[in-house]
Amino acid sequence: MSAMRAAPRYGAGSRMNIAVLGAGAWGTALAISLAPAHRVTLWARNAEQIDTMRAERRNQRYLPGIPLPGNLELNADISAALADADLAIVAVPTVALRATLKLIASHFPLSNSAPRPTAGFTQPADSGGGKHVSRNPAFVPQAGERTNENGIVKFPGVVWLCKGFEAKTSKLPHQVAAEVLPAGWPCGVLSGPSFAQEVARGLPTALTLASADEAFARGTAQALHHAHLRIYASTDVAGVEVGGAVKNVLAIATGICDGLGLGYNARAALLTRGLAEITRLGLKLGGHPETLSGLSGAGDLILTCTGDLSRNRQVGLLLAQQHDLAEILRRLGHVAEGVYTVREVHRLAARLHVAMPICDAVYRVIYEHVPPSEVAASLLNRAPSCEFETSGLRYE
Repeated sequence: MSAMRAAPRYGAGSRMNIAVLGAGAWGTALAISLAPAHRVTLWARNAEQIDTMRAERRNQRYLPGIPLPGNLELNADISAALADADLAIVAVPTVALRATLKLIASHFPLSNSAPRPTAGFTQPADSGGGKHVSRNPAFVPQAGERTNENGIVKFPGVVWLCKGFEAKTSKLPHQVAAEVLPAGWPCGVLSGPSFAQEVARGLPTALTLASADEAFARGTAQALHHAHLRIYASTDVAGVEVGGAVKNVLAIATGICDGLGLGYNARAALLTRGLAEITRLGLKLGGHPETLSGLSGAGDLILTCTGDLSRNRQVGLLLAQQHDLAEILRRLGHVAEGVYTVREVHRLAARLHVAMPICDAVYRVIYEHVPPSEVAASLLNRAPSCEFETSGLRYE
């Protein structure tokens, strides 16, 4: 457990102040899902977008037709959104993660002094008399407090939703967070098979919340869990993040496969061998095999590769029809993380000597402009090998 904070005592039924940073489809959907049990503020940088959502009580651009709960607060002021937050959920694309984490950290200037455990959340000293006012005595900090020159600073736990590797650095989100947030800041990743539209509509969904701090993972998972959103705790941050990132690349591959009319047999083979690629890279980066066969590995892979709501699968389908990538992305109107993730996966696989032929094929289609039919033929014509690594045999 981090020495930064007191052990959390929260769980099912605990009501939190939650700031969801990013009003795209997934951020909005999660805010809708959590609003009945928590005080939730949904923040977006674009004030005009927030004004429109506030007037229409919908996010028509990203979740058309789905109403926002009456108690869901909307704000374009990051200071106001974070002011009383017990938990900050970062719902931005991977490319914006570093900047958003810096924004959070800048609002909570912490010193290196030891934490002071409390029985309830406290606010920073006010200008009137320096009192520390308990906001919710029934709810003990999930994040914690430190002191700075102005007194005690209460800061929220941080959970990110993005699935990918940072461009150029090939870092996973938790590695980015380690460079931005002060050491010991309770944080983690929430990931798993989840289409935003279904979460917003209240359909059953299961996710994994992973943190290096087991107490934070368990407590946050328990507090966010409800009848339609089942959340499991994990300490395998790398495994959860690798599964969530690489499955987007394989969804593009599956879309290409389906777009070329290669059939269900080929799709099943692609998913199975794709999971082998996820597992190889995940293990190399410190993930656990059981994580990669769980919700955030196999589960997310199955959903994203077979569901019609998958943006990455749509990219593959349209690539197979010879559509231009720029036009495809304009048509989607949403970020398709796999397009950018495959670049970093390609670099990592080469650097770490990990065999990832399916991901390499997607890279060739997108960045080397090789026709999808040609790439598919080269995959099918690869020399046969052992399915699993055994003594004396190498698997590919």
